[in-house]
Amino acid sequence: MLKSSRFLITAFISLNVSAQNTSYQGFSYPDNASNAISITFDDARHSQVDNGLSLLNKYKVKATFYVSPFNVEERVSKWQKAVKDGHEIANHTNKHLCTGNFEWLRQQGLSLEQASLEDIEKDIIDSQQYIKQTLGVDAKAFAYPCGNTFVGRGANTKSYVPLIAKHFDTGRTWLDETANNPNFTDFSQLTSLRIDGLTFAEIKTMIEQHRTNNSWIILAGHEIGKGGQYTTDINALEELINYLQKPDAGYWLETVSEVSSYIKEHRKDIH
Repeated sequence: MLKSSRFLITAFISLNVSAQNTSYQGFSYPDNASNAISITFDDARHSQVDNGLSLLNKYKVKATFYVSPFNVEERVSKWQKAVKDGHEIANHTNKHLCTGNFEWLRQQGLSLEQASLEDIEKDIIDSQQYIKQTLGVDAKAFAYPCGNTFVGRGANTKSYVPLIAKHFDTGRTWLDETANNPNFTDFSQLTSLRIDGLTFAEIKTMIEQHRTNNSWIILAGHEIGKGGQYTTDINALEELINYLQKPDAGYWLETVSEVSSYIKEHRKDIH
């Protein structure tokens, strides 16, 4: 009985060590950074080019903008400037379909619950063609509107993650609770953390809590300005950039596509 107990204890310790070794293998970023971080914004809100571009350019920070054509259309020249300034332009669909639990969609008779995979693929391709024709960019990155990754209802629900994997290098979700483990993350379902409505102190606390496993932290916002549930405070954003660019902060700050390309080339996959 004693011999059997020792065997079980030894086996447990062995499995535990093995699990630890599997879950964390370490990762090295450029400039000896311990973490990668990307700043992203959704929807092509007007304030992003009206207020945000000058701040980002002041610090030579390149952001990833997931754009929808209906908003780009009202600020075309400014979005063309964003491209020239080196920012990443990515795809956020044409119709911005989310769950029909959002009343503003239901009022238009639209929802992911009513859509098919064919519907969402056409919408994505329409947006891709607009971005190419208007901004001269072949978007490599995608963000799921509202973070929803499905079409249909109940037993007929289907994921459209495989469509994103087919058309893009990366797909980013929304309102997640974790950062991306570079050796494990699914590039078609990258996680992101909300920065809208937060102070710099709150953002700093959040990102410091997510630095384990040499994680890649993707921050996501909407408007850039003052106050509001879907607004990234412009002063908090400036404080954040200053903090991230400190030599001893240990962050490599780059666009989603730049970071994903680097990780794909250097990571050791965990299955």
